[in-house]
Amino acid sequence: MASLNERERQVLEAVIETYVETAEPAGSRTIARRFGLALSPATIRNTMSALEEKGYLYHPHTSAGRIPTDLAYRVYVNSLMRLAQVSASDSHQIREELSDRSAVDQILQRAAQVLGVLTKELGVAVVPTLDEAVLEGLDLLQAGSDRLLLVLTLKSGAVRTIFVEVPAVMAPEVLGQVALVLNERLAGLRLREIRATLSERLRDAAPDPDSSELLNIFIQEADDLFDVPATGVAPGGVLLGSAQLLAGQPEFATKERLQGLMEVTERREILREALARRLGQGLTITIGSEHEAATLAPFTLVTASYRLGPLAGVIGVMGPTRMPYDKIVALVDHTSRLVGELLE
Repeated sequence: MASLNERERQVLEAVIETYVETAEPAGSRTIARRFGLALSPATIRNTMSALEEKGYLYHPHTSAGRIPTDLAYRVYVNSLMRLAQVSASDSHQIREELSDRSAVDQILQRAAQVLGVLTKELGVAVVPTLDEAVLEGLDLLQAGSDRLLLVLTLKSGAVRTIFVEVPAVMAPEVLGQVALVLNERLAGLRLREIRATLSERLRDAAPDPDSSELLNIFIQEADDLFDVPATGVAPGGVLLGSAQLLAGQPEFATKERLQGLMEVTERREILREALARRLGQGLTITIGSEHEAATLAPFTLVTASYRLGPLAGVIGVMGPTRMPYDKIVALVDHTSRLVGELLE
């Protein structure tokens, strides 16, 4: 990342704030008129050219003003942005929307919706998992010709049941042997630890070929079998606010960009994978090309994780890379803290 002098930082900040507000490429005369930088339009124009050479700005055609790149937004978020204060009215609206909900998934759904309304972006939330819950013990029961029922008893007192797909009916002695191995090697561990280390812990654990086949199923599906929801909703389930507000933004005026938005909202596994990486990471901001999934490259995700005892989840906002980061980061952080309070 090329270093910036003070003049370049001032001009870059002005370009970003202008583009965020207007959705139009920022020209040197506009910057000079709006921000009073004590610089002539010619000096600003030369500075913008230098910023373009360094990869912070680009212009869509020769005579146009400049548009920030993903790198510019990253510099802005890391070193230029001053967090906005959440207004009393916004804070009151968030609390009003959430306080009359009792179920965890209801609180999160309303949190995603109110964040969308206040930011004009797409509110997102991940149903919490019992990531830090400790496994007390488990049982395996035949539940049909092609599936088992895995019964997990957690030290918090919670009991969760999960279906396990199997190729055929398993003999009772095989179920007993596998349950014994799993209890010996997994009881007392956090679910997060089990998911991360199951393959290693079950190495050379099978007493016979039938048990080995079933244990291999557990190894292959560990991420799903031990990703236990705190609610009746599927673990890692993504809850969304209304995409209509986001669809009305200039970035989605073309058919192609709108289809890209609909693909992300309809194929929620893309978002689920991206959000799952943010569990326990506090406040995170991922901008455009920083995403691992190319489908998310037109978007920024601002999220905050929350935790209460064994509960772990994420809430936040998805929008185009052109967004008022100072306001959105403050609102996401504020809402995540309130969600934590309500869950408490």
